[in-house]
Amino acid sequence: MRPAELPPRADGGAGESRPLHEEVVDLARALPGPLRRLTVRSGDRAVEVEWAGTPAPAAAPVPAPQPGGLTAVAPAPADPGPEPEVPEGTVAVRAPLVGTFYAAPSPGAEPFVRVGDEVEAGQTLGIVEAMKLMNPILADAAGVVAEIRAGDAESVEYDQVLLLLRPPPGGAR
Repeated sequence: MRPAELPPRADGGAGESRPLHEEVVDLARALPGPLRRLTVRSGDRAVEVEWAGTPAPAAAPVPAPQPGGLTAVAPAPADPGPEPEVPEGTVAVRAPLVGTFYAAPSPGAEPFVRVGDEVEAGQTLGIVEAMKLMNPILADAAGVVAEIRAGDAESVEYDQVLLLLRPPPGGAR
C-alpha cells in the first residue's frame, strides 16, 4: 500500500510555517475513504492513518517524514486477538472514537454506572477523552448494566465494547 499523499500545500511547501493541524485536515480530506484511526506525532512530524475499508498491510516500517511535509501510512496494529463476544440478549455500548475511557466524571468521584444499575436512554455511562475533549458515552436505550469491559483511565480503540446492557425488567424500552 502506498502512503497517502497530501494535496499540494497552499504555501508552496515552504518550511514549517503552516500549523500541523492544518496539514492533518488536508491529509484527512485526501484519503481514499472515511477515517478509522489517526495518530499524530509532533516530534519529527509523523502521521499514521488507517481508513475504513482498507485492510491493514503486513508489518512495515514507518517511513521517515519528508522535510516540510508529512508522511502517512496505514499502521499494522498488533493483533490483540479476537474481541470477546457480545452475549445474546445484550446490547454492546461501543467506543465512538479512540481515547481514554473514564468511568467517573472526575478522579475519586462515584462512577457514572455500576453493574446492575438500571439506566435510561440518554443517560451518561462514561466518558472517552480524546485530544483533551471529553466525549460522553450515552445509553441508546433503557437497560441494566450487565458488564463493564473497559477499566477506568484505560485506553480504548474505536468500536471497542465498553459496556454491555441487557433489557430492563419487564422488557420496556
